[in-house]
Amino acid sequence: MLTLKGELVFLRALEPEDLDLLFEVENNEEFWEVSATSVPFSRFILKQYLENSHKDIYEIKQLRLVICEIAGEPLGFIDIFDFDPKNRRAALGIVIINRMNRQKGYGKEALELLCKYCFTHLGLHQVYANVGDDNVASKLLFEKAGFFKAAIKKDWNFVEGKYKDEIMYQLIN
Repeated sequence: MLTLKGELVFLRALEPEDLDLLFEVENNEEFWEVSATSVPFSRFILKQYLENSHKDIYEIKQLRLVICEIAGEPLGFIDIFDFDPKNRRAALGIVIINRMNRQKGYGKEALELLCKYCFTHLGLHQVYANVGDDNVASKLLFEKAGFFKAAIKKDWNFVEGKYKDEIMYQLIN
């Protein structure tokens, strides 16, 4: 069973050639709120990250894959992090970089592929995602992919001078 290739997208490992794309995403302040980042990353640090991206998920507790449309063009990234093999769970994150590529099914299929990978190859029992309550597009994405609202974390994130709620979504295999 193929778990990393769908009809619209496939997921692949990071390559050295992804440095510019990674630099663009990690330094785009639009994405900082959803990635819990508040500082830019240097090319040097990101190059080191790419050089170590081959390490086993059981060692570094995370995995980042590139979302590519079937012809091979990179669309974004999808991550497994907070990997907990003892409790058989992990957190997921996703970004489709270009707004023009959003709401076309790419993110949903990438998320479904990653979940299938997690359940089939990593033997996970559940995956989860934390989504800001005001992030309507992400809430719809996770709900369409079969995730359910498990909790609302009140006043969880302090953003631009005010507290925002965060929703925890879960998908249990």
